[in-house]
Amino acid sequence: MGSFSHRRAEHDTSAQASTGPTPPARVWLDVPFAEKDAAKALGARFDGAARRWYAPPGKAEALSKWAAFPDIPDMLPGEDRSFGAGLFVDLVPSSCWFTNVRSCVTAKDWERLRRMILGRAGQRCEACGQVEDRPSKRWLEAHERWAYDDDRGVQTLRRLVCLCTACHTVTHFGLAQLQGRDTKAFAHLCAVTGMTDRQGNDHVDAAFDLWRQRSTRTWALELGMLTTAGITLARPPTHNDRVRIAEQTLRRYR
Repeated sequence: MGSFSHRRAEHDTSAQASTGPTPPARVWLDVPFAEKDAAKALGARFDGAARRWYAPPGKAEALSKWAAFPDIPDMLPGEDRSFGAGLFVDLVPSSCWFTNVRSCVTAKDWERLRRMILGRAGQRCEACGQVEDRPSKRWLEAHERWAYDDDRGVQTLRRLVCLCTACHTVTHFGLAQLQGRDTKAFAHLCAVTGMTDRQGNDHVDAAFDLWRQRSTRTWALELGMLTTAGITLARPPTHNDRVRIAEQTLRRYR
């Protein structure tokens, strides 16, 4: 009995030795895309599987500017994940151009939001189911779904959704036209939804009719879904700034 216990102890010690000490937990970072080169220069490394930057041992202090905040919960307060399901042309009124969620939150909080949106979608487009594919330049992107209260003139954030580049291009069909990508976007719309060409054209026409109607007024933003989740809001561009940015953007495609 004693001999067996001795052999068992030797086996346990050997197993521990082969396993080795538990590696320290990753020190994750929240690095906005525009700051990735600066973070990398200070030693940050990217975990391709987790799709996230981290600080290697001894680099946490130098990278403290990007120290990670707590993760955002998968379900934001008041979010309706059934709202705006599927793929459709969803044109933003011209009076609301360049006042999307990304322009209304700090860069660091946008990175937290983007990571949560892609993570809860299982790293797949919520419209067509495709995964990211870098060789074909298909990315996964965060997009917002808005509800418009015509009586109060309020544009309310109802949902955040993960879309691939192709589905996101369909959603912003007006921009696709300016970029000369509308033919490809239309084909993708029909392929994903099963619409015929006639149905697709009717859908696009209806979306532009609604866009023209909504573009005749200025909308107030309601972002309570974000503030109650602890997201820090940044001052969005003013109406005049949006007009200026829109004109500059349009000139690039003319």
